[in-house]
Amino acid sequence: MRRPFIAGNWKMNLSRADSQVLAQELAKELAAGVECDVAICPPFVYLETVRTALGASSISLGAQDMYPEPAGAFTGEISPTMLLDLDCQYVILGHSERRHILGETDEQVYIKTCSAIAAGIKPIVCVGETLADRQEGRTADVVKSQFEGSLAALEESQFQQVTIAYEPVWAIGTGEVATPDQAEEVHADLRTLIQTRYNTQIAEATRIQYGGSVKPDNVRDLMGQANIDGALVGGASLAADSFLGIVRGAIAH
Repeated sequence: MRRPFIAGNWKMNLSRADSQVLAQELAKELAAGVECDVAICPPFVYLETVRTALGASSISLGAQDMYPEPAGAFTGEISPTMLLDLDCQYVILGHSERRHILGETDEQVYIKTCSAIAAGIKPIVCVGETLADRQEGRTADVVKSQFEGSLAALEESQFQQVTIAYEPVWAIGTGEVATPDQAEEVHADLRTLIQTRYNTQIAEATRIQYGGSVKPDNVRDLMGQANIDGALVGGASLAADSFLGIVRGAIAH
């Protein structure tokens, strides 16, 4: 059985003081022994503050993106080496906001994924369709294309470090959420893609999160699906009560 994995993507939100307080509240409640892997991904500028606030809790630290080079003349970018220096264990790559707002391509996501794995950081690689894609019946094709492009030529040992997050773009920050059946259909397709490329063992071991307006009141139904192994949480990760409710729901599903 795959261990649940809940990750909070704080996006471009909170102040340093608010980040510290939120991390401390989460750390207090998730000190140790939680039957679920938990990570939080604050903005770059608050990584150090949050790392200190988490202390010896069971919560892992993650980043929201990275540049694939270890160092160099790349103004404004953050390297995997810098993330490691701050004890980041995870990095979100290919989030729909980076794809659709900043124009990030599958090839760029793949290069970043390889760089993160080489550095020892575990990537959470996002895929998902737009509303137009879904309405026109292209969901499976779009997700397959992003999967193949963003994880293009990873060897088995590399892929085993990856978590996939299925995030339908139309459900991110909108209050809309894919039904459990809709989400499960895509998750099952993704697991089949993994099995086809690698093998059954790797497919069964890979964790696939759902993201898109996940809340305490819908997480149990989502997690009750055979191929949904956790959640990549946006807005609901910005308050301790709602994020902890999601973690507890994932454990109790």
